[in-house]
Amino acid sequence: MKMHLLAATVLLSLSSYLPARAQSLPPKKEVLKTLTLVNRYFMEKWPDAGKEIVLHKTWPSNIWTRAVYYEGLMALYQIDPQKSYYDYAVQWGDKHHWGLRGGITTRNADNQACGQTYIDLYLIDKQPERIHDIKASIDSMLATDVIDDWDWVDAIQMAMPVMARLGKLYNDTAYFHRMYEMYAFTKFRHGTNGLYNQQEHLWWRDKDFVPPYKEPNGGNCYWSRGNGWVLASLVRTMEWLPKSSPYYKIYLQDFKDMAAAIIKLQRADGFWNASLHDPTNFGGKELTGTSLFVYGMAWGVRHGYLDKKVYQPVVLKAWHALAKDCVHDNGMLGYVQSTGKQPSDGQPVSFDKIPDFEDYGLGCFLLAGAEIYKSK
Repeated sequence: MKMHLLAATVLLSLSSYLPARAQSLPPKKEVLKTLTLVNRYFMEKWPDAGKEIVLHKTWPSNIWTRAVYYEGLMALYQIDPQKSYYDYAVQWGDKHHWGLRGGITTRNADNQACGQTYIDLYLIDKQPERIHDIKASIDSMLATDVIDDWDWVDAIQMAMPVMARLGKLYNDTAYFHRMYEMYAFTKFRHGTNGLYNQQEHLWWRDKDFVPPYKEPNGGNCYWSRGNGWVLASLVRTMEWLPKSSPYYKIYLQDFKDMAAAIIKLQRADGFWNASLHDPTNFGGKELTGTSLFVYGMAWGVRHGYLDKKVYQPVVLKAWHALAKDCVHDNGMLGYVQSTGKQPSDGQPVSFDKIPDFEDYGLGCFLLAGAEIYKSK
């Protein structure tokens, strides 16, 4: 607690030296203009929402990378309900028959990520086929005693918000109980003693990175995007979980603890390094982790969970950096680390480099921007 108070004090003193623009909320029209530009770039590049993704192999377009984009698109639709956005999301579901990669028997969280948007679209237009397969997949998991599926932290973001939505939709606490069991297994048991460092309040991506693994500078390896996934998942879970749930306060405390750890690691330019504790290991601007941190902390400020005086300057500095340094004139996003599991993957990251997948970075950016738009 003393460390958190010290961090808050330091941030408050530093915030007075931030440029005035970085301390002020951008005009909503400016934020929306940026989000519209980057989203248009992608929709025009991928007019067929069901088209397969072909790189060194072929993937169906309902994989996790595209699912994250649609999470962002639905956030954009919430603040700017354009029919074209809704139609594009529905086309995506229709082209895949509202199914999951691997079918309803899949237990892989990556395959279930599309369910977040399927459920959101079902709530707009309650056509049973939109929700059938994702509910069947999660229900098949609840029918077993297995709770160790989420052995990499990305999985928490891909699947936990699905369970939260189903629990709220069907008023069934069994979904809430199982998602907590799985979250707790990842937190306390995977990698021997869990993937969450309860002293440093950050997450190792998977068992490969728990000590004795160290970064070149001797620090623990905390991947920016991996921690961003967890922070975003806590937000997307708490949005649906009743505050009366016994698990709500647990998620909220983890959220607050993570945020307090993350703000101490922000770069001078507003970004976070891919390696949170080692700026010498592929340090530099990186969009995905930074966007997820903006999304999570902006939500926390807006809901009164994070001190506005402490966190909002950090969030706005990051957003201004993202909007200024990452957006091409045509809407393409730069400084997006490609897919992987650690700071060295997908390197080097640069303004002009096109990552292996362009969708999930855009999804993260849209989530962040939509929260900035809602900020007060």
